[in-house]
Amino acid sequence: MPHEQPGWVPVSYDKVGIAVDAQSRVFADGSHVIVVRFLAGHTRFVLHVGSQDPPIAAARVSPGTGPAVSSAELPSLLAAFNGGFKIASGSGGFEIDGQILAPLQPGIASFVIDTNGSGHTGVWGQNLPMPGEHVASVRQNLLPLVTGSQLSSRISQIASWGARYKGEDMVARSALGEDTKGNILYAGSMAALPSDLGNALVDGGVTNAMELDINPEWVQLELATHPGGPLNAGVPEQNRPPNQYLVGWTRDFVTVLASR
Repeated sequence: MPHEQPGWVPVSYDKVGIAVDAQSRVFADGSHVIVVRFLAGHTRFVLHVGSQDPPIAAARVSPGTGPAVSSAELPSLLAAFNGGFKIASGSGGFEIDGQILAPLQPGIASFVIDTNGSGHTGVWGQNLPMPGEHVASVRQNLLPLVTGSQLSSRISQIASWGARYKGEDMVARSALGEDTKGNILYAGSMAALPSDLGNALVDGGVTNAMELDINPEWVQLELATHPGGPLNAGVPEQNRPPNQYLVGWTRDFVTVLASR
């Protein structure tokens, strides 16, 4: 049974204990980053397409992976968070339920969801997919933010991590990483540098990470205290309401479900 750990505040509980916990970091530049940890063995993941992006062309997307949280997911829903850049940006590929909507690119940071619902972050063609891994879905976005617990050598090159918003380097940003125990960690802030997200995740124990979407319209996290419970906004001062993924959204996102 998971117990509360120093530095982490429980957020969500499943039938046997803590399923999701969180910590926050404030950096010298004024950035406030929330880090949410989805505990391995207690959570599983589902990738969803948006109503506008990624384009699905002739692919057949099931209701369970469409632009809104499905009715089948609701009783187990613990959280949901945003995906990456628009597919047209060329920042990476996209696979859902075994269907390639945009070609997967080697060397690109990837969030892989297996057929059993477990999630992994890494670099496609290097440490992902793992030997014998049964991949269901893949969301790629940019080069790795963190590799081997070290920030990218490009971390200070702001243009490598997306366009500035109103000329500012500190914009709303999000990122995703994995620690040595297989937990998946989401980091989000409404004003942060890429290094702020990377440092917050490394401090949280991740060994590899990827940036997700940026800018205030797109960064959003929803959290429930128990499976199927009311959702609350997870990133302080985020623009989108906590029920956005329930009513449907234009962009891809990931749901987090209780596995116990």
